[in-house]
Amino acid sequence: MSAGGAFGGNRGLRPVPPEKGVFPLDHMHLCDLEKKEYLSCLKTGGHQSEKCRQFSKKYLECRMEKNLMAKQDMSELGFGKQYEAETSSEENKDERIEK
Repeated sequence: MSAGGAFGGNRGLRPVPPEKGVFPLDHMHLCDLEKKEYLSCLKTGGHQSEKCRQFSKKYLECRMEKNLMAKQDMSELGFGKQYEAETSSEENKDERIEK
């Protein structure tokens, strides 16, 4: 048997929360609209997340504004200059198709 015991481990050490990856759930449904838009986009887009990046960005921004996650620069979350170039080229392509 280990020194920590079978039920509860070492009681002398305090748990340390992870730096990233865990954040409060949205119990008050503060970002439900953004979440629903993103999930709807995934359903209609065949679950290809690349097509729904703008909704993902809106959802993350909402969570940061409502203090449901730590505020970070969007470039650290994968929405840097490359993302902006991709979305602007897709918008231009859509405009050409409509004409």
